[in-house]
Amino acid sequence: MSKSKILVVGGTGYIGKRIVKASLAQGHPTYVLMRREIGYDIDKLQMLLSFKEQGARLVEGSFSEHQSLVDAVKQVDVVICTMSGVQFRSHNILLQLKLVDAIKEAGNIKRFLPSEFGMDPSRMGHSLEYGKETFEDKMVIRKAIEDAKIPYTYISANCFGGYFVGNLSQPGSLMPPRDRVSIFGDGNQKVVFMDEDDVATYTIKTVDDSRTLNKTLYLRPPKNIVTHNQLVEKWEKLTNQTFEKVHISAQDFLASIKGAHKPSFLGMDEKAIQAGLARIYHIYYEGCSMNFEIGNEGEEASKLYPEVQYTSVDEYLQRYL
Repeated sequence: MSKSKILVVGGTGYIGKRIVKASLAQGHPTYVLMRREIGYDIDKLQMLLSFKEQGARLVEGSFSEHQSLVDAVKQVDVVICTMSGVQFRSHNILLQLKLVDAIKEAGNIKRFLPSEFGMDPSRMGHSLEYGKETFEDKMVIRKAIEDAKIPYTYISANCFGGYFVGNLSQPGSLMPPRDRVSIFGDGNQKVVFMDEDDVATYTIKTVDDSRTLNKTLYLRPPKNIVTHNQLVEKWEKLTNQTFEKVHISAQDFLASIKGAHKPSFLGMDEKAIQAGLARIYHIYYEGCSMNFEIGNEGEEASKLYPEVQYTSVDEYLQRYL
């Protein structure tokens, strides 16, 4: 059976570039949307040209020109959107809805994977007000997809290693702490951490798999389900050192979110900082990545695709030595 032709929208982003690489590696004819709005962004242009050198086809299109999106979509079988959700509410929800409209009009797409790749928004209706709109927006997009009767797969990848593993999940840095670490609550909630390249590999695996049609793929590889305490212990063992551990109660952590009003880290504004801290609350105090059983609406990636040699948390930490 021939492999589906895949169009990646947002191919120069953090996950997008990995999706392009995985699609090519798995032998799919791979198309990457080259937005006319790229302007003078030389880094993005050079990345797109490197995709072309690796065998991808660049397809011009603009979100301000509906027909150009329709024409791009008509060339492929599957569309994967990977546009960043950092500023989701400001414009990306509108762009994805435009993409849904184009897919609906084209009428040829056998699978659409919208830009999610984090927590399952359908399970986050109770979330804190900080960042809640991101989950709401993703549900708006899901509704549009399902109302248009577009075949879909949703990807719930939980916690990217680059943001949660190397820094032992300490806000304010992407590097490991030196001698002191904050532990959220009792540190015993189970959390799923993922290597970003593995997220892309599992994502591409789904596109021609009938078992994932109109379902959510949850990424829960066994070696990557660890608690905060275990994550810190793994780093202590690797570095042969013992950290001072400061446990932060849920009450104190919630208070810190309210007080997060300065763009003090990672170049983010107040709203983005608060949304990021709210994610930590849901992950570490509520255990949102593992506090439910996967029902008939979903599948677990490592069970469906045992042939994937995924990167374990221990292996991911080795990079920071």
